[in-house]
Amino acid sequence: MTRQAFIARLREGLRGLPPQAVADIVADYEAHFTDGEAAGRTEAEVAAALGDPDRLAREIRAESSLNRWREERTASSAAAAVFAVIGLGAIDILVLLPILMGVASAMIAVAVAAIVAFFAGAVVFAAGPFLAPPGGPVAAVLAGIGIMAGSASAGAVLTILSIGLINALVWYGRLHYRLLKPALEPQNAASQG
Repeated sequence: MTRQAFIARLREGLRGLPPQAVADIVADYEAHFTDGEAAGRTEAEVAAALGDPDRLAREIRAESSLNRWREERTASSAAAAVFAVIGLGAIDILVLLPILMGVASAMIAVAVAAIVAFFAGAVVFAAGPFLAPPGGPVAAVLAGIGIMAGSASAGAVLTILSIGLINALVWYGRLHYRLLKPALEPQNAASQG
């Protein structure tokens, strides 16, 4: 692969990242080519030593998404981190995606149930005293408050579990990246030596 083709594929894979970050990354890889050529290597040898530019771009995008999640802790940064981690391991997706889909579905079901329970508690709280419930109006008010408090607690626990799941996925992505990194380093060392 030529220098130009490698850099073009790398740029294409990094599309969506901030332009300055892309420029810095491309400059680093241009420097690898320059150093390799100064050491007497061909562009094809340097490109082979650097590895697949598409995979490098995925790893860089994943690292960027994980950093964004650590800094922002928003829903969009969480989604970006999850998809970046999934994108790192195309083979792992066959195992990880069904598990994630099951866990996400269960969490969404619990969230919907908590919201419905909260509004049901609000109805019991507001309408209970006027409907002559068993135990009297005070029991209805207390039951409504209890239902709303329980559903709010379930929502809080669900939020904590969601953050824990995203952090576990980030940890998995970092572990996956660390496992891949030694396989890439000997090639990089050979290109510099």
